Amino acid sequence: MTLDFTPAAVLFDMDGLMIESERALLQCWREASQELGLQLEDALWLSFVGLSDRACHALLLERLGDEALLKSLLHGLQVRYDAHVEAGLPVKVGVLELLALLEERGIPRAVVTSTRRERALQKLTTTGLLPHFDDVIAGNEVQHTKPAPDIYLLAAQRLGVPPSECVVLEDSVPGVRAALAAGMTPIQVPDLVVPDDAVRALGHRIVDSLVHARALIEPALR
Repeated sequence: MTLDFTPAAVLFDMDGLMIESERALLQCWREASQELGLQLEDALWLSFVGLSDRACHALLLERLGDEALLKSLLHGLQVRYDAHVEAGLPVKVGVLELLALLEERGIPRAVVTSTRRERALQKLTTTGLLPHFDDVIAGNEVQHTKPAPDIYLLAAQRLGVPPSECVVLEDSVPGVRAALAAGMTPIQVPDLVVPDDAVRALGHRIVDSLVHARALIEPALR
């Protein structure tokens, strides 16, 4: 399970991996939909994990069939979730220790998220994570977001490292698929969505926490 190479860079997803945001977002989805009298199951919201806002909105419009209703739902979600973001969402256990290790060893680090840049910078700032990274690559900086490899290839290009020498930390399946398609080595730390047999068949490393992810990465840095 340990890495068989020394990473030239480590790339981090944001929501659900470093920031404890998915549970807050799920609750906001529930409240916003209930306010409009919509019966939308949690499985629908969870299917959005790792996708861009644009992709999620398209799927929702297909489900609702009404643009005005979609607009109302998104507004209700936005108001609720903004309050959580502005208050400062908690960070995941082990993230600061892992970042400290990588900084100490001089390993470049970037955030690679499907979230749009303005929102990503807001979250990273309020959680205090932003200063720990060399770059932030956001979903609105590429034409095709996860599970396409574009955003990870852009991250490697901006850091000046070969994709094959990048380790990617992801919680979502679209993110893992994007990393694999980019020729990178993903380590998945699942959050709300438990990997099924089809996901495990991808053959990548899956761990329970960022503490365990650090245990995989640290020996490769010696």
